[in-house]
Amino acid sequence: MNIILLGPPGAGKGTQAKRLEQLYGLKQISTGDMLRAEVAAGTPIGQEAKAIMERGEFLPDPIMVKMIQGRIAQPDCAQGFILDGFPRTESQAEALDAMLGTDGLKIDAVILLDVAEDQLVERIASRTAEDGTRRPDDNPEVVRSRLDIYRRQTAPILPYYEKAGRLKHVDGMLGVDEVGAEIDALIGKTAKN
Repeated sequence: MNIILLGPPGAGKGTQAKRLEQLYGLKQISTGDMLRAEVAAGTPIGQEAKAIMERGEFLPDPIMVKMIQGRIAQPDCAQGFILDGFPRTESQAEALDAMLGTDGLKIDAVILLDVAEDQLVERIASRTAEDGTRRPDDNPEVVRSRLDIYRRQTAPILPYYEKAGRLKHVDGMLGVDEVGAEIDALIGKTAKN
């Protein structure tokens, strides 16, 4: 089972990805973490990526897709994977589909955690008040800025998956367990198809 989790910052993607890892044996793949690991390890892709980033440029899609291809070939992805942070553009989604197709794989579910942005900002503020910890990105102004970036950079790929009939919506404003149950129901339906 290979899944893409989408949704704005604070929607609960990380929480649900951890739950899916434990429940189904999937491996969460954060492209940011993967990229930092490649650079730190000094791999050929990491060296190429470092040079590009040092010039202040974005990594070309073929490099990102090649890194993902190498990562999903590792044994801990044998049961499947959850992509977080990729794809962000339609061209990346197309390149990902093409690469997976050459390996006989596919994305089984594209799950969007729908949230009301104003309520999301309130949720993050209350999360901070409840547990007494504050992450640097829990500031309401930072949250609004990250939501704006999400709308501009990630939300435009939604029509790509919607048009293909692969985008599934989950009410991300529900409680953690309820969101998990909706995701589990979607995964169950997808596995039967």
